[in-house]
Amino acid sequence: MKKILVTGATGFIGNYVVEQLLQQKDLTVIASSADIKKARLAPWFSSVIYIPFNLKDYNSTINYYDFFYKPDSMIHLAWEGLPNYTAAFHVHDNLPRHYSFLKNCIDNGLTDITITGTCFEYGMQEGVLSENMDTRPANSYAIAKDTLRKQMEELQLQKIFHFKWIRLFYMYGTGQSPNSLISQLDKALDAHEAVFNMSGGEQERDYLPVEKVASYIVKIALQCRVTGLINCCSGRPVKVRTLVENYLKQRQKQIQLNLGYYPYADYEPMRFWGDNQKLKTITDNDKSN
Repeated sequence: MKKILVTGATGFIGNYVVEQLLQQKDLTVIASSADIKKARLAPWFSSVIYIPFNLKDYNSTINYYDFFYKPDSMIHLAWEGLPNYTAAFHVHDNLPRHYSFLKNCIDNGLTDITITGTCFEYGMQEGVLSENMDTRPANSYAIAKDTLRKQMEELQLQKIFHFKWIRLFYMYGTGQSPNSLISQLDKALDAHEAVFNMSGGEQERDYLPVEKVASYIVKIALQCRVTGLINCCSGRPVKVRTLVENYLKQRQKQIQLNLGYYPYADYEPMRFWGDNQKLKTITDNDKSN
């Protein structure tokens, strides 16, 4: 039976990815995270092989491929310190630690790896973003992720392994950071507040529900026909204001939107969305099987 390792399993995306994997046949899921107490509360805990591991405890003398029971493939979701995108620790601490860990696994036998990146790797470029565009990361988190991706590509010149780099765009769903837009909106609605403060809402973004994102990650990870850079997105731009209004309709709730209360973020462009043609070659093929 094929074994797949998921790091960052108790994170927002990780929980959904593990649940999606458990729906697959002939697959053993090895889940890992830094917080075993949180893992024990997850509905999937008794259905996986759980191995606690904090990347801050990385030790170069340990064979992590053996440590995680020699998985056939890995989905690497772990990353510390989000949503603080501008902090220098992403480059100074996370980047070298994650690369050393991933290289250790590959050096010791791992042959198939899927890693999540970010649409922020494209930087301040506007409009539709495709995988063949140059990256122009403009914050520490994006710089660290983009550098990690380049390091993994260089490692492929020395080692033979399947490599898929998934650029995540925007998502929403239960379990998201309490500081996220929809989480803040839910909090205001549940508290029966009269007004919801937000930005002007004219930004155009590419949104997917987290369940769909997890489904795409699993589909990408379980195949090796399409590799390299892959945008995980809807391919459709939606204004933030429209997203909020549609969400209110979905919940059948009303609240006055105080548009323009917050300034627009200076680390992302006003209008961008992903080209999902490469993703479609995977999902369309999956539907035909």
